[in-house]
Amino acid sequence: MTPKGEESQGAGLAERITGALVGAAVGDALGGPVEGYSPEQITDRHGGRVHGIVGPWHGDAWRTARPLAPYHKGDGHVTDDTLMTHALVRVYARVRDHLDAYAVADHLVPDLMTNPRWIPELEAETLPLHRVFLAEKWLVARLAYGHVDPREAGVGNIVNCGAAMYMAPVGLVNAANPAAAYAEALDIAGAHQSSYGREAAGVFAAAVAAATAPGATPESVVAACLSLARDGTRTAIEKVCEVACGHGDFESALVPLRAAVAPYDTVGPDYRAPSLGARRPSRLHSIEELPIALGMLLVAGGDFRQAVLGSVNYGRDCDSIATMAGALAGALRSPVPEDWAKTVAEASRLDLWEPARTLTEVTREIFERDVRRRRAHEQAVTALGGTPCSD
Repeated sequence: MTPKGEESQGAGLAERITGALVGAAVGDALGGPVEGYSPEQITDRHGGRVHGIVGPWHGDAWRTARPLAPYHKGDGHVTDDTLMTHALVRVYARVRDHLDAYAVADHLVPDLMTNPRWIPELEAETLPLHRVFLAEKWLVARLAYGHVDPREAGVGNIVNCGAAMYMAPVGLVNAANPAAAYAEALDIAGAHQSSYGREAAGVFAAAVAAATAPGATPESVVAACLSLARDGTRTAIEKVCEVACGHGDFESALVPLRAAVAPYDTVGPDYRAPSLGARRPSRLHSIEELPIALGMLLVAGGDFRQAVLGSVNYGRDCDSIATMAGALAGALRSPVPEDWAKTVAEASRLDLWEPARTLTEVTREIFERDVRRRRAHEQAVTALGGTPCSD
């Protein structure tokens, strides 16, 4: 990892935002081609562990091979995790303030429905709506067509990592303030998810915010998560991270981490055939992706390459796991391999650095606005005879 020390004025924020967003996209692209498979299947298919960008699972037959057709997963293509993350950055760029569930209805949903973009997995320019998973199409069905209260639109959707996977921008806008990131993400995610899916969105945003703090470590990130997380999400993180602390490499951690999260994950052992109890509201359960991403961050000691490769080789929903681990390691200032980032940007036809520049600018504006609001509040409380403001 990059040594911690005094960060130059302004440079630290931009570096951490860039690391998080580029890191998330790279993790997403590496995990995409092996998503849904077990570590053993991945090893059999690739003749060993995955150590970088690989091609589609079914090679040139990706257009028709089930169950992934017609998506070109692999060769450095990002998936819907990155498409949704960048879409949320665009909402921040339009609103230029903190977001809530209404911002999802007013800005994110129209963006998915009306603005064609290059979709790497489809190798075509089309509406993002045509690529996102059914759990994300729910946003359009409920908000654009159903006119549901945005704060309650997530109720009834399957409970999964759909909202959590793109919440990194919320943590970055609330840099070094995990509690604020948690609260904002819970509000935003109310339009998309309920139960432990919504909770994971809040905790992941808090983790990213914690990772941006000066002197942050993987341990401090996990501590911030445990201070805020509730119910099964908290327990799952605690159990997985306890196991992760006993491992120094992802190879030895793959099976133990899965065993640690299994009692809280409702999907079950066969990722492509979820149990009847999967993805339903519960106070006892957790999504699998966030605890595993945090566990891999600990196993890797915050190193980007190892955290992402551990997440990728874990299999199952590994594009989302690697997206989260990549965002956290990048926010901790562990360098994203330049060759990976360059390949992903070129293969996906995306400028991975532009969203980071935009969000850095917006984050500074929001922080200045927050300071003015806080000072106005202090003056009002002082006028009411409360605690005097200090200079």
